[in-house]
Amino acid sequence: MKEMRTVITRYFAYLLGVIMVTSCVPNLDLDRLDAQSVNSYYKNADDANAATIALYGLIRDLYRDEVINVPNVVAADDGIPFLTGNADRVALWNYNITSVNTFIGSIWASSYTGIQRSNVVLNRVSPIAMDETLKNQFLGEARFLRALHYFNLVRFYGGVPIELNEVTSLENVALPRSSVDAVYDVIIADLQEAINTLPTQYTGTDIGRATKGAARGLLAKVYLTRAGTDGASPYWQEAASQAKTLIDMGIYDLWDDYAQVFSLQNRCGKESLFEVLYITNLSGNNFTTGYAPRGAPIVPGTGSGILRVSKDLFDSYGDTDSRKAVTFLTSYTNPSSGALVQLSADNTDPALAVSFWKLADLTSTVGGAGGKSFPVLRYSDILLIYAEALNEANNGPTAEAYWAINRVRNRAQLTSLAGLSKQQFKEAVLSERRKELCFEGNRWFDLVRTGQLVEAVKNENSFSRNAAISNINVRFPIPQREMDINESLVQNEGY
Repeated sequence: MKEMRTVITRYFAYLLGVIMVTSCVPNLDLDRLDAQSVNSYYKNADDANAATIALYGLIRDLYRDEVINVPNVVAADDGIPFLTGNADRVALWNYNITSVNTFIGSIWASSYTGIQRSNVVLNRVSPIAMDETLKNQFLGEARFLRALHYFNLVRFYGGVPIELNEVTSLENVALPRSSVDAVYDVIIADLQEAINTLPTQYTGTDIGRATKGAARGLLAKVYLTRAGTDGASPYWQEAASQAKTLIDMGIYDLWDDYAQVFSLQNRCGKESLFEVLYITNLSGNNFTTGYAPRGAPIVPGTGSGILRVSKDLFDSYGDTDSRKAVTFLTSYTNPSSGALVQLSADNTDPALAVSFWKLADLTSTVGGAGGKSFPVLRYSDILLIYAEALNEANNGPTAEAYWAINRVRNRAQLTSLAGLSKQQFKEAVLSERRKELCFEGNRWFDLVRTGQLVEAVKNENSFSRNAAISNINVRFPIPQREMDINESLVQNEGY
């Protein structure tokens, strides 16, 4: 019965998404769909469009504030959870990670629900008689988002079951885990097809949907990740080639000021390849109230302080690095008393903790409803991918590699790098990624793919962390709920 309930829930979950206010088209006006069956719905281009838009709902939920980002912050070395708050956050931080951790289960369940929605679009939209270019766009969006879901899954869990068709019955649903290579092959094939079918840009209310650049940029990151720690991997050159092609498109660029990247006015701007859009006070995220210092009266409902910045991360920014003041809240003025409250990276009081702040929406008047986007992929990330891949592919940094990393550094008011060895350049890129992309869902993934997770976590030992981490922790456990309903699954080693 548990298996039946799970399959039925995932099969019909996309119907809810069709009628949701989605992340990329907030003003969509849909007809009532509650009386329509799966078989009667997919008849025309409007149906196809509505179903495709619904795919973005799962992405919105995954990146809202918890599911993808929290593990990348607290299970790495960038942040510390409120230690008497959510026990599962604390368990990720100290590596008391079990298969019943809610984050572990949510990533898996939400990702497979998103994959099911993509499969529904791919199966049901393909036969519709409609404009072929528009149809191919919808199919490309479904492939891009399916690839993103599988990319998250393979990075968190390793090999996972591969389902490329709409689930319509209980037959053959207990799939075994496929190999890591097989999952990557699916991701790469989906992204290559998406590159061929997605438009370069959108206009009007379609701005924010997946584009050709988003697919190519994600493919570059996939190749970079797949190369891992293998200095001889052919995927380094593949990553560099994809990044170079994207750079040469000439439609993406850095904002002059780091703060402009996260401005509400610059959403889907020139630096954005793919971001998750929210609506202030209506369909927002928790990056404002949730991450403000605990009890701080500067956000709706006062701050929750669920995460604080690690001193190791905070101190990694030089005094001249312009990103530091944008990324963190280090003080605030109490609106009632007028007193200046100074915050600290090592004070044990969560009311006085330095907070992540670059995604805070101070125009919001509703708690947990900020409107700033979550940047899944942006141009500075591509520049750093290009720099890292060139360094590896050429056994040392090239002039182009220096150009790429120095563009990011110079925007941050830092001096240009020169004269580095291959290893020094590699370390410089990882350091730059940490500071440039802080709190954007990258750090844990970066530490795992470069083989530095265990060392980094052990070195960040503030607040008596003493994490019980070992090499098995480069993968999360398969959620216990999934193990219980699918006897074909094999648990990751050590869990």
